[in-house]
Amino acid sequence: RGGSTETGQALKYILHKGFPGGRNSSVPEVLIIISDGKSQGSTAMPAMQVKERHITVFAVGIKFPRWEELHVLASEPPERHLLFAGDADDAANGLYSTLSDPVCTATAPGCKVEPHPCERRTLETVKEVAGNYVCWKGSKQPNAVQASLCPFIRWKRVLIKHPSRCFRTVCPDPCDSQPCQNGGTCVPEGLDRYHCLCLLGYGGDVHCAAKLSLECSVDLLFLVDSSAGVTLEGFLRFKAFLKRFLQAVVGQDSPMSVGVAQYDDHVKISIELGQHKDAFSLMRSIDALNFSGGRTLTGRALQYIAQHGFRSTPVFADVQDDLPRVVVLLTDSKSQDSVAEATKYAKDQNLFLIGIGSSFMRAELTTVTGNPQQTIIYSDPQDLFNRMPELQRKICSVGNPEGCQAQSLDLAFAVDASSGVGLENFLRLRQFVRSSCLHFVINRDVTQIALVIYGSKAHTVFALDTHTSNSAVLQAIEQVPFLGDSASAGSALLHVYSDVMTVLKGARPGVNKVVVLLTNGGGMQDAAAPAQQLRHNGILVFVVVIGDAERDTLLRVAGSPTYLVHISSYEDLQYYQGLIIERICEEARSPVNLCKPNPCMNQGVCILGPGSYRCQCHGWEGPHCETRVVRGDSPRSPALPPRSHVQWSPRGLQYFSRALQHSKR
Repeated sequence: RGGSTETGQALKYILHKGFPGGRNSSVPEVLIIISDGKSQGSTAMPAMQVKERHITVFAVGIKFPRWEELHVLASEPPERHLLFAGDADDAANGLYSTLSDPVCTATAPGCKVEPHPCERRTLETVKEVAGNYVCWKGSKQPNAVQASLCPFIRWKRVLIKHPSRCFRTVCPDPCDSQPCQNGGTCVPEGLDRYHCLCLLGYGGDVHCAAKLSLECSVDLLFLVDSSAGVTLEGFLRFKAFLKRFLQAVVGQDSPMSVGVAQYDDHVKISIELGQHKDAFSLMRSIDALNFSGGRTLTGRALQYIAQHGFRSTPVFADVQDDLPRVVVLLTDSKSQDSVAEATKYAKDQNLFLIGIGSSFMRAELTTVTGNPQQTIIYSDPQDLFNRMPELQRKICSVGNPEGCQAQSLDLAFAVDASSGVGLENFLRLRQFVRSSCLHFVINRDVTQIALVIYGSKAHTVFALDTHTSNSAVLQAIEQVPFLGDSASAGSALLHVYSDVMTVLKGARPGVNKVVVLLTNGGGMQDAAAPAQQLRHNGILVFVVVIGDAERDTLLRVAGSPTYLVHISSYEDLQYYQGLIIERICEEARSPVNLCKPNPCMNQGVCILGPGSYRCQCHGWEGPHCETRVVRGDSPRSPALPPRSHVQWSPRGLQYFSRALQHSKR
């Protein structure tokens, strides 16, 4: 408000008026005076009268106060009641400390009031001799003056520090107990609260418990590059990533078995699959891994792991042989040997490969995995740790029974093997089919796969019921020949309709059916009609075209833009595999019409019932009208009526169809 400093008058006002709104005398009264201590009037008498009324007085100095006056104002002892506003935090803490005892009840649990050295600072005006100057003085002689040296005095302001003792309340930091786990950072909130900033992959609770969870049963082996090319720094980075990832996903009830191998010129399985049953001993073994620094022989390492990494021994007899086998390759150095043959051998052993590396390793890792969707590329060291959730998803994409792999599906690939495609590009198409098959569990009950190649005519390489395992399908694909004549996609689709997607050739009633046509766009003019015929019978046609082609023609074949993928080059085909598999899986999960395609042979009519169907036959008999009726035949089994109207559930029909197929062979 301006004006002069009249602290004494302010105290007299308090003595006369009291505390506005104050309560009864049982409540302690505290007066806080904030001043520079430079009052124009006397403060000693009113200050004494205030204290005699048992009012606790705190004197808080501002700017550069006159401490002598503040000492007079403050209650005893002065070191507890004199504060300096310039050190706001210390002043507030000191006020709290003094109020805690005896004015207030007590300090917070675990806190204590303790003294600490402090300073009282002020500015004072002092006089100093600055030098001498010539001045004139009187003389005893009349009409004369005398020159002399006179002292020159000047005033200046001096900062004076008075050592003192202050008090503060010290409380234990809520973060002293290090409550945040797994590398989380503790951030205090007041005296007794905190929150944790958790690393990626953690945060399952307030203390940064692991939130990643491998809710899938797999045998998991990490293959870590320990060669000179990756450097000691890179090897230690991989170790840190490995520890953090496994700390996040390995629990007491973890359904997976973990192993770790490292390689350079040689391969060493440092942690056998299933050797450790708890995270602590596993981390201790990872800490013991040492950098070796030899040559980068990735191909040799993959071959060795495929042969020896997943062997079941009596020591680890509880490791389940039928679990999916996943190898995670961590490398940041180009291989000095070929990886192609070793990769092929590993996949033939039903190993699911995942590659992790920096951007310049992209091409080699794609060669190793056979699928860009199974590679993880990081941009910098920190980004590697950000990829932990992605790795968790990729591992469980093979071991998780949910999604596409748990859905029954009859899938046929029709591959263009004409001269328009060429041998080199045909091999790329063949590899695409091969890597796509790795995404499915191939057996009689889940996914059946057929392969058709075509030029001017179509040829069945293997039917839906030919192979009952992933390894058998993969080996058969490797033997597919290149044809090299003109292309007719129409004849291929007609062949699929009449000779592949039939009950007699292994197609299962009540199971969704998909045909994937891989073509360069040639010979599509006659494909629209058979494609429509397939769709009319409940068979999805998915068209994948590489190169230039007329879009209108392609749309008539695919039936919808949803089922048409147009790719500019064969080199880019691999990048679309994830999209194509996702679309196929969507179809596998869609509702199915038990009468499409028609399970009844020989012009039998399929009639839907609640959750089942029956075949109405004319001149034929049997569940699918598969047996001709001949006059004079021996009497039929009494279990069947004269014309078959037996109802079948989809599951029962699958088993009957299987028996029928064997009987026809």
